Amino acid sequence: MTSPVLPAELRDRIEQVLRNVPQPVLAARSAEMSATYRARRGSNIGIRDSIDAAAYLAARLPATYAAIIAALNGVAEGAPDFAPTSLLDFGAGPGTASWAAAQIWPSLQSITMLDRNAALLGCAKDLAQAATSAAIRGSRIQQGSTPSSNSIYDVVLAGYVFAELPSTEIEETVKRLWNASRGVLVIVEPGTPDGFERIRAIRETLLSDRAAIIAPCPGSYACPIAGPDWCHFSVRLPRSRTHMRVKGADVPFEDEKFSYVAFVRETVALQPIEARILARPHAMKPGIRFKLCTADGIVDRTIARRDPAYKTATKKSWGDPL
Repeated sequence: MTSPVLPAELRDRIEQVLRNVPQPVLAARSAEMSATYRARRGSNIGIRDSIDAAAYLAARLPATYAAIIAALNGVAEGAPDFAPTSLLDFGAGPGTASWAAAQIWPSLQSITMLDRNAALLGCAKDLAQAATSAAIRGSRIQQGSTPSSNSIYDVVLAGYVFAELPSTEIEETVKRLWNASRGVLVIVEPGTPDGFERIRAIRETLLSDRAAIIAPCPGSYACPIAGPDWCHFSVRLPRSRTHMRVKGADVPFEDEKFSYVAFVRETVALQPIEARILARPHAMKPGIRFKLCTADGIVDRTIARRDPAYKTATKKSWGDPL
């Protein structure tokens, strides 16, 4: 499993960028940006210049990176032999998903980052020069909102993108992204009820086009989640001192909740799983109880202390396959 901690060279370059902006300014811009996102207004409004982009690096990039790493870990578990060489980072922002993908798949040779926000793309170019990955350093960084119809990639990633799109554009956009992928398409959204509903809609759209799911679902069946429940996961990441000050946080870590779905072409070899853990396991005196997504629906399963599988089960956590 790849760690959700930022690569050292990315962390260090971000710290260098942030030193050029007074922390009170970063904190104020971060608060404005958060209010903009809560009002469901996109980065084209919330991130206007290099100072806003720096506030994003301080307040949001670490958690977004951690969530994308966690989702990609699920994909890598399901396709351990998949070694992509090309990537489209759609809605790339400062390149967060590209950095995560390069950690998961060092086989990557070419990366295209596409975003409509010039300030974030300026950050992407700056950060890319600090990378040890040749694919990130040589990234094609382009301003725009539509992938080229002539370009095909082994992996297409869209991290925290669909929250910014009108609902009327989601179906067409996800079909374009699927058509641009010859291997895997991964979509990560905030782990809120609204975020999951977008994931569910995307899931239904591509399943109707006969796409197969690699993660988190154990199979390509109708989603068994029923309201008011929603499918989401959580990843814990450490906060730097700057991160804590900008966000006014008291604890040295953050729990980022996210929802995701990953689709795969038939050319990618899969390692199927039987179930996915949908909540924190509950340790009891008789054993450990798991809430699981399976081909038979949502089930509770308890693994007793006397069960030979108990020792392995104690190492499992929310989001893991079982």
